[in-house]
Amino acid sequence: MIAAAAERWRRGRWPLYGAGFVTAFGAHAVAANLGGYATSHHSSLWELGLLLGVYDGAEVVLKPVFGAVVDRRGAKPVMLAGLVAFALASGAFALAGSPHWLGVARLAQGCAAAAFSPAAGAAVAGLGGQKRAGRLFGGYGGAKSVGYLLGPLIGGAVVAASGYRLLFALTGAVALAAAIGVAALVPSLTPATRRQRAGVAALITQIRQPAFLQPVLLLAAGTAALSAGIGFLPLLGVRHHLSPAATGALVSLMAATAAVIQPWAGRRHDDGQLPRSASSLALLATAAGFALAVAYPGPGGLAAAALLVGAGVAVVTPVAFSRLAASAPPDRLGRTMGAAEVGRELGDAGGPVLVGAFGPLGLGAGLAALAAALVACAGLSAPRLGRPSLRSTKVAEQRAGL
Repeated sequence: MIAAAAERWRRGRWPLYGAGFVTAFGAHAVAANLGGYATSHHSSLWELGLLLGVYDGAEVVLKPVFGAVVDRRGAKPVMLAGLVAFALASGAFALAGSPHWLGVARLAQGCAAAAFSPAAGAAVAGLGGQKRAGRLFGGYGGAKSVGYLLGPLIGGAVVAASGYRLLFALTGAVALAAAIGVAALVPSLTPATRRQRAGVAALITQIRQPAFLQPVLLLAAGTAALSAGIGFLPLLGVRHHLSPAATGALVSLMAATAAVIQPWAGRRHDDGQLPRSASSLALLATAAGFALAVAYPGPGGLAAAALLVGAGVAVVTPVAFSRLAASAPPDRLGRTMGAAEVGRELGDAGGPVLVGAFGPLGLGAGLAALAAALVACAGLSAPRLGRPSLRSTKVAEQRAGL
């Protein structure tokens, strides 16, 4: 039994990493180049904002819905359907090429991502179990970081060489390749029976518990920090006379740091080598990164800030997801992951909004406010985010078949 579970883990993890890569690469390869598309087609800022927001809006609304479908039908079929739908939406725009269909294509991509993203999270939790959840979530998060890093770079190169239709064709091909890998290598994880499934009231009760709220708070805070770091650390560099290449390198450094450290943090968590307060300490390190950027906005200070932000988020993410999965009832794992993903999306939007709200006081004040918010989140999450209880461990191992 143990040998079979280990073999499932070895075979199935790489396609799951591929699904994580598609999530980030498909979104950011297009989003990073929409500004040029809007300019070339004389679109307004309002139209550009809609094109950027419709993808994330679809995810926020639909992730909990598809999470419930995961609980009913299993993670693998929902993940496959989402990846295939993403490929079809991308391919359709590549064939049509009309700017009038761009918004529809982005909406369809967002709906598809809302399906396979929580399904992939549930599959990671089910495949890894308590013993390997940190490793799998670390590798999954690392793959997403690589997608964040390569998406804008490869997307920009493709657009410069051949235009936007080829970019959508590329994102569709990547999604299709991931779907083939999932179909061939990811095992079918049996969903909970109909008798075990609970209704909306039970889900609301669950998400009000500290075992859910504290990990989601960590995930939202980490995503807020990463989003604000990507958006505002380069701006701080520009204001202090850094070149575009240098400011771009800050984003690459942040993403690369997260990609390298997440698998390491996941392994350390699985082996019991991280302290109980690791996630809270990581948020404090992230806050220190923003404080350092404000105090020393030169090349050295901003590079150190990018390292701290990337490393802090890299520790928070796999540990919080592992603890969230360990506490989730097997019959509500999909909905739990879908709700957690909504928390991350809100953090993704909330971080930049918080910094921007302090615009009249200056960028430094906004980043200082974000650092203070991260410190507060670290304090709120610290008391009870210990290692999972014995009961949670048994639940996770039963779900994984260990």
